[in-house]
Amino acid sequence: MPTVDPPFTTFLPPWLATQRWYTGKGRTPELARVGGLRLQDPAGEVGIEVWLLRDTSGPVPVLYQVPLTYRGAPVDGLEHALVATATHSELGPRWVYDGCHDPVGAAALLDAVTGERELAADGPPGTGRARGHRAGLLPALRVRGSSVLRGEQSNTSIIVDAVDADDPATARPVILKVFRVLHPGRNPDVEVQQALALAGSPHVPTPLGDVLGQWPDGGHQVEGHLAFAQEFLPGVQDAWRVALAALAAGEDLGPRARALGEATAEVHATLAAVLPTSRAEESSRTTALATWRARYADACAEVPALSARAAEVQAVLAAGAEAGWPLLQRIHGDYHLGQVIDAPGRGWVLLDFEGEPLRPLAERTLPDLPQRDVAGMLRSFDYAAASVPGAADAPGWAARARAAFLDGYAHLSRQDPRAEPALLRALELDKALYEVVYEARNRPDWLPIPLAGVDRLLGA
Repeated sequence: MPTVDPPFTTFLPPWLATQRWYTGKGRTPELARVGGLRLQDPAGEVGIEVWLLRDTSGPVPVLYQVPLTYRGAPVDGLEHALVATATHSELGPRWVYDGCHDPVGAAALLDAVTGERELAADGPPGTGRARGHRAGLLPALRVRGSSVLRGEQSNTSIIVDAVDADDPATARPVILKVFRVLHPGRNPDVEVQQALALAGSPHVPTPLGDVLGQWPDGGHQVEGHLAFAQEFLPGVQDAWRVALAALAAGEDLGPRARALGEATAEVHATLAAVLPTSRAEESSRTTALATWRARYADACAEVPALSARAAEVQAVLAAGAEAGWPLLQRIHGDYHLGQVIDAPGRGWVLLDFEGEPLRPLAERTLPDLPQRDVAGMLRSFDYAAASVPGAADAPGWAARARAAFLDGYAHLSRQDPRAEPALLRALELDKALYEVVYEARNRPDWLPIPLAGVDRLLGA
């Protein structure tokens, strides 16, 4: 049987530990290969595999997807993506690259989608399988090159330079998102965006398709998404940059914020029409209140001074749980200015429907309160106002942006979130406490922003 020296068990753990999407920061991964898939290079020159690796170094095992390519010579410009150099007992020296960064690997992954390929298991039967699916909303493509989008934390997004297969003069760039941390179940980023696009919504990128895989887990096979491809809209700004530019120029965001509120309400209405809804039973309220209280406990652990506000916090959260609730439905789940882009000719386009990355996938796919998205965007206006040093009347700017957003949402939905102020206030407070935990752990310099939000909400 062919061997590799050094073996993968030697070089993969230290490489994995340095990746931005590795969730066990500060730990040494303890990896076991639970499955794998093999892809084909049409030229037959590059080996392409997808490794499914379970890390058991933490309290909860985590499954990672690692595409790898094997080349017989180094590639100029791919030095940053080199995983290791090794010697194959039959093929000789091999340069092992992160397959997402290797253009041949990226093209093979996209071809799995566009060609609706059945990907064979790279190992014994039952150790993995996958199949690509086309959404049928974009034409056939021809790939010319690719590059990886920098800065992502939990996934790897590949920008693919593509053209129409039947009309090479028509550029058709695509973004291929490879999910690095895998979960059993349908990924909401795939499910929700495809549902919106198939319903004709202009407020999401047009999906190309996805790769759905299977792997062993606890003695049986489970299913989940491995990748998702959609149109890429180049040369656009996200709403965060639009907001900061307006604030720096001393301009209100009023009309744009109102349009964003209308787009948000339209997306919510479409989701309620095409995906399941449910009534808010007492169990839903009990579960939500327990989650909010747990978030407050996490925030107190990071910022002990918040413990002195326990009576105020608990009163706001309890009032939100007792308020009038609408039908529960699918929502965005992690909504803020960075999740929306300004697309010329289309207006606001929403991205990344995965939901809060710290919540289990099973929770993120359940019907939820649409006001959760509203509260997330309201908090984002406060963040923007606090992020431009020396901006004149930043609190007033944020207040006017918040009001315009709510006006737009209420105008289109005919349901003003301000009609249930206790619920909206509780959701905003929960979001601010989430931000406290995140900033304390990742960006301590930003911690004053959510703490100021907590003070404002408790003083309202």
